[in-house]
Amino acid sequence: MTAHVRWAEGADAPVVARLLHDFNSEFDAPSPGPEVLAPRVEELLASGTTTALLAGDPAVAVALLTSRPNVWYEGPVLLLDELYVAPAHRGRGIGSAMVERLLADATAAGVALVEINVDESEVDAQRFYRRHGFATGDPRSDESAFYYSRELRPPLGDQTPLSRLP
Repeated sequence: MTAHVRWAEGADAPVVARLLHDFNSEFDAPSPGPEVLAPRVEELLASGTTTALLAGDPAVAVALLTSRPNVWYEGPVLLLDELYVAPAHRGRGIGSAMVERLLADATAAGVALVEINVDESEVDAQRFYRRHGFATGDPRSDESAFYYSRELRPPLGDQTPLSRLP
């Protein structure tokens, strides 16, 4: 049996922040900590361009999404920024339930495209997303897509004061 999946509200910001922190901690990625993340999550959830799904009671999984318009589509484009299921709860269909809820609700809301960035080494995640119908590029061509980024400001919680940057 899978966990109940629901959309997060502003009051859920501390829970979303804790799960995001746990995700980064598990994979040795930097995190400023849930106490720094929570106000930022609350602000972003209130903006309407960031949403989150939670699974379980208490929540044991989070999916964080951002939305933006796109010139090539008539509906918004969603980026699944993070999908995390706590280790003790993996293998129970929670991630699949979250993706299925996301896709159903996004389709009903007129979302045109859902994007996900997956690290090359994360073969299990790649397999998971392919199983849910995601492709590694434009499904109308044979070409793979690549994700490029260039950081212009330090991430949230970085100790470098912005006043020291040009």
